[in-house]
Amino acid sequence: MKSFATAIALLLSIASTAAFSVNGGESDRRSFLSKIATIPAAAGVVLAAPQSSLAGPEIITLPSGIKYAVTQQPSDKKPVVPLKGDIVAIDYTGYLANGQIFDATHSSGKQNALLFKVGSGSVIPGLDDMVSRMAVGEKVQAIIPPELAYGEKGVCLDDGECLIKPGSTLVYDILLKRSSIPPP
Repeated sequence: MKSFATAIALLLSIASTAAFSVNGGESDRRSFLSKIATIPAAAGVVLAAPQSSLAGPEIITLPSGIKYAVTQQPSDKKPVVPLKGDIVAIDYTGYLANGQIFDATHSSGKQNALLFKVGSGSVIPGLDDMVSRMAVGEKVQAIIPPELAYGEKGVCLDDGECLIKPGSTLVYDILLKRSSIPPP
């Protein structure tokens, strides 16, 4: 940030010199432009730097149709990635497309992470696929298409009321807390 302030101060000092004169004519404007052109190219990069920090995380689309963004990188230098058959522990919050939370590991009455065996079919296919690609300590936000969630069935009661309507796209915030090899 210091170099950004330095670049601004440099631009202001050049602009306040006698070379920049509204009434001075063509040669004064040329002189001003030539002085501006001598500012190091790095100053231009510094001026552009704050714009890049405004960009959001990269959205990645998997061949399966899941879209996700990494919102927290793993802290380990050699992060562990679960393999099929490993037991994982995740914290998650599941949202409908309208932003309504339908389930979370930290909701009332729940205080533990969700434990499951990767590739066993014990969770929706999209969640299983996403977790199998994550590293321990990584947090992602994933958009899971209906065919990898609850499909055309949804999650409905016998009376027809649905918690998750058929054909719903779901959004999950997922933190992979642990991964371990199952006992023999």
